[in-house]
Amino acid sequence: MSLGALPTSEDVLDAARRLHGHVLRTPVLRNDALDEVAGAKLWFKCENLQVTGSFKIRGATNRLLQLSPEERKNGVVAFSSGNHAQGVARAAKNFRMPALIVMPSDAPAIKVEGVRRDGAEIRLYDRDSESREEIAAEETKKRGATLVPSFDDPYIIAGQGSAGVEFGQQMRDANTPLDHIICCAGGGGLITGLALGYRHFDPDVAIWTAEPEAHDDWRRSLAADRIEVNAPGTRSICDAILTPSPGDLTWALGRDSLAGGCAVGDNQIEEAMRLAFRHLKLVVEPGGAAALACALFDLPEAAKGKSVGVVLSGGNVDPAQYARIFAG
Repeated sequence: MSLGALPTSEDVLDAARRLHGHVLRTPVLRNDALDEVAGAKLWFKCENLQVTGSFKIRGATNRLLQLSPEERKNGVVAFSSGNHAQGVARAAKNFRMPALIVMPSDAPAIKVEGVRRDGAEIRLYDRDSESREEIAAEETKKRGATLVPSFDDPYIIAGQGSAGVEFGQQMRDANTPLDHIICCAGGGGLITGLALGYRHFDPDVAIWTAEPEAHDDWRRSLAADRIEVNAPGTRSICDAILTPSPGDLTWALGRDSLAGGCAVGDNQIEEAMRLAFRHLKLVVEPGGAAALACALFDLPEAAKGKSVGVVLSGGNVDPAQYARIFAG
């Protein structure tokens, strides 16, 4: 598979086999109380319990496993608000490679600490006045390193898709096919990879994006059948999924394979975080709770009364923010 190619279901299955022993097989949970709120039977894929606290370790590890010995020696560069940063930092540590992560100065402290703990170098930047892409490109050239994108890379997409392979296997073992899946969408690496992986087991499942209302580029793009861009400076508490627009590769995969988009307000995402703790005993970060919030408060009409998979994509929430949300 070349870097410009679109990954296939077979590429995702290969990645799942390659990642065996490098990542966790995360559990699938159920809860009757949340079913009542949603009006559907929900099945939760708990990637918030993954190594480094999110699905991002899957794609990062799969990408770094492609590097030659010389490329490993020169290390990697990545840019991320946190979860991809932690995934790349941990994968680089596991393979004894140097890593530089370009992170926004307002990234959650828990994510910055996670990157530092794994030994990666950090370059902070200002979201409003600096370009993370330009900084990363300059550092990559200077170091002779390999740039590891957060989503628009076929090996990243295939690696994230290993979560869909697991989910498909788990639902097959439970003898319970899903009618729908709701998954957060930032750049789109997880949801498009998951679609490739899960549809190996069930090609008829309908897959929906989950986003904050103020940052719903995937929902608008799917409705218009063209890439829509979020207005500069648009904010949400969902820092993990605030990308400007779908990526080129992810849009090419998602435009025909995704059923549509759901979106909820930040207050509904906060309520989903509280409900996840109360009923599932899980800590889920805002971006990781977007799919749960959409299942509870913006479930597509076609999914009501059906079996719905919900991907809880991350759990790296800043403790002070988490305490504020529970106090509110």
